[in-house]
Amino acid sequence: MAGHKYKGYTNDGRPLKIAFDVDGDDTPPLRPSTPVTDEKPHYAGVGKGLCFISFGSGSSGNCAYLGTPRGGILIDAGIREPVKYHRKKKNPENQAAMTLDEAFAILERNGVSPDMVKGVLLTHAHHDHMCCLYPAINRCRCSVYCTMGVMAQMLQRCRISSRIRDHHVPIFKEIPFRVLDMEITAFETKHDVKSVGFSIEYEGERFVVGSDMGSITERAAYYMSRANYLMIESDYDLKKLEEGGYAEFLKNRVKRDDGHLENRVAAQFVAEHYHEGLRNVFLCHLSEKNNDPELALSTMRNALEAKGLSVGDGSNAVDQRNRNVQIYALPRYTSSLWFVLA
Repeated sequence: MAGHKYKGYTNDGRPLKIAFDVDGDDTPPLRPSTPVTDEKPHYAGVGKGLCFISFGSGSSGNCAYLGTPRGGILIDAGIREPVKYHRKKKNPENQAAMTLDEAFAILERNGVSPDMVKGVLLTHAHHDHMCCLYPAINRCRCSVYCTMGVMAQMLQRCRISSRIRDHHVPIFKEIPFRVLDMEITAFETKHDVKSVGFSIEYEGERFVVGSDMGSITERAAYYMSRANYLMIESDYDLKKLEEGGYAEFLKNRVKRDDGHLENRVAAQFVAEHYHEGLRNVFLCHLSEKNNDPELALSTMRNALEAKGLSVGDGSNAVDQRNRNVQIYALPRYTSSLWFVLA
């Protein structure tokens, strides 16, 4: 298979084509929440701006919460179902993920009750992103926001009640819609099923979700490059993948341009499109077998530091605050820190 280049980096099997102008304006144990400090209450409670937490990110499950003081939304619902929802047998691939009950217990400890969750944004219809969708919307009495294509694939390919359509609010790529005081725009991403990312704007601040993509398309890059807070896939390290135990067909699937994003491709994109408004980068969907959190973080850190930028670890430690940008790898099986972003 011919090699393809994005800038100076060669990645066999997967092209990354970016040619656009971003200057235009075209159309396991639970982690306790961090206590409030008098100096800077950065990671506790709903705060006055956007707050964010991940409940797991990887092939065993993906779910996060993003909200404002009025309430918020779940981004995907791929965590473990409560026991009452299990059918004939449990799914062994999803047993390491956090449960829905655990996730909502964390939300309530941080001042977010189930009735404050007003919707689920669904990126695509893979099991690790939607396996707990029906229990989640029943818990919150809320809607699921996804494209018609994602809904059709979910009903065709996944074991889920057709009653999910009663909760569906159809959305359309690059046509904004509102949930509470957030303006949300879905944009197409390149994956092996119909898939979208989301740009979520609140009071001039943009949180952008770019998960599960094999390459960064022009339109995805447009939205991702405008983020103040960017959740970007950093799924695998090419060397670890090629030397690992995956079968060749699976290695090729991961490397394809509609597979998953490699550490150096994610790092080079962020470094190339860094701007002063970019404050947090959250690395998501790290492979357990083909990646390592410190490896993904060091790859991103090295690319940013090569641009002369100072990089913090997202911990809010005193010596980390005055950095150009914060980077943080979302845990695979447990909750992240609670971030109050703006």
